[in-house]
Amino acid sequence: MESIEIRDESITLGQVLKLHGVAENGALAKQLIAGGEVSVNGEVDTRRGRSIAPGDSVSVLGISFTVVRAE
Repeated sequence: MESIEIRDESITLGQVLKLHGVAENGALAKQLIAGGEVSVNGEVDTRRGRSIAPGDSVSVLGISFTVVRAE
């Protein structure tokens, strides 16, 4: 599973999808999340503002990655 680094203690679900590149913009991130296409730690989550922290796993459209803290 690949990982994505964040500098802060947390990031929103919409932001992490854009940071990873799976969503080109906020509108696409919103659409994926609202459509039930995104899972966080194995459970579907439809909250765009969901807080994602290091250690969380995100899956969308067959792509899975873990969020880690940048050093």
